[in-house]
Amino acid sequence: MVEKQRVDGSGADYLREFGYEQSLKRDFNLWSVFALAIAFISPIVALYAIFGLAFVTAGPAFWWGFLVVLAGQLLVALVFAELVSRWPLEGSVYQWSRQMLGGGYGWFAGWAYIWTLLIAMAAVSYGTATFLAPLLGIASPSNATLVLLALGTLAFTTIANTVARALLKTIIALSVVASVLASAVMGTILLLFYRENSISVVFSSFGAGGEGFYLTGPFLASVAIVGWAFVGFESAGAVAEEVQDPERNVPKAVIFSILIVALLVIYTGLALILAIPDLGATAAGEVEDPILDTLAAKLGPGVTTPLFAMIVVGFTASLLAIQTSVSRFLFSFGRDRAIPAARFFEQVSVRDRLPVNAIVATAVMAASFFLLLGTDIYATLVTFTTVGFYVAFAFPRRSLPRCPLAWSLAVREVLARAGRAGGERARRSLACVRDRQHILAPGKRTTLVRELGRDHNGGPSRPSRNGLLPCIAQSNRVLGR
Repeated sequence: MVEKQRVDGSGADYLREFGYEQSLKRDFNLWSVFALAIAFISPIVALYAIFGLAFVTAGPAFWWGFLVVLAGQLLVALVFAELVSRWPLEGSVYQWSRQMLGGGYGWFAGWAYIWTLLIAMAAVSYGTATFLAPLLGIASPSNATLVLLALGTLAFTTIANTVARALLKTIIALSVVASVLASAVMGTILLLFYRENSISVVFSSFGAGGEGFYLTGPFLASVAIVGWAFVGFESAGAVAEEVQDPERNVPKAVIFSILIVALLVIYTGLALILAIPDLGATAAGEVEDPILDTLAAKLGPGVTTPLFAMIVVGFTASLLAIQTSVSRFLFSFGRDRAIPAARFFEQVSVRDRLPVNAIVATAVMAASFFLLLGTDIYATLVTFTTVGFYVAFAFPRRSLPRCPLAWSLAVREVLARAGRAGGERARRSLACVRDRQHILAPGKRTTLVRELGRDHNGGPSRPSRNGLLPCIAQSNRVLGR
């Protein structure tokens, strides 16, 4: 049985400013929401999903694409961190777009993101099946067998997502620890004991991509492929109303999740490139699975089973996190009456206050993609997912009113203060901004702390009702309230 409940708790007063009630339990702390974002991106999934395709596209030099994408996505993460600190509402991209640009654009961005995540669910579940089949003793699985295994994986994650939030957090935490350690250990072993190639190989394509100008052809294509590996850090914002002290904890999770996963992928990817026995054959597409073949050649054929098991764990955790995120989008759409059967999607369970209906609906909708596609399912799903993320993230530029946020880029404030005063005054301003950004870079408090959202004792405080009025008023004007 499910029903809509109203529950008072941390952040309930803030939600009422936007016309919402606290109907979800705030049961995620900093570590659990950080683990959720890590699981969504998953260092194992991020690397394994794109390594072979990117290598064939641009050769070993595709590795530089990791750095290019990280630079761009880190800027996006910084913006998202400020947005979620300003509007810690369930539904992240949908709510941010809605508050800034109105209900119409918010609906468009949220709808694009929902279908992107649903396609990603299908892609990840199918990817899980390709590694699960050998573990189950199925040597040459047919497409129908893989689809059945993918549906079974979807059923498992749906049960884990609906039974209890504690079970979800436990599974994700354990899988994140395992995948992070596995990635770091694998990269270190390859670099220290099984290095075959010079570091100079990352400046060569080894003939991949054919003729033509490399940077605007093969390399640019590889950057687009690598882009799929560094998405999902915004998933922490999708559950903002379930996070304790979301104005501070969610921005941390957004930024540090992309940093940690990206650094792991860059490190392990370099280790793999330097350990590949035949770079020319790999770049020519003659090696079906570069990662598996390299590890089997260096560590022996016995590495296959534990490697596949770890990949299945990583893919399953990623699927869990994706399903959690998209179900919260459906919940947020239902609460705003922005989707058919809105009341169905906004209902929550009695015990754990989970949007069970929305969770089950995501599994059904993701499963439907297997009925619509042919045999090349995985490549098709990955392509649509990559495009969908960028469509959903396409925010038009808009200036926002200054508000006493728990986290803010505060770039203009730094420049303005530095321009008005000399070195000492500028240093005090920078320290003040660090104080405002105490989550990421604690700094010495100054006499200016009150105007940056501190209480009279200099301690951190939530933005007050009066301090949030510029944000609320601007949002109401945009939404026509």
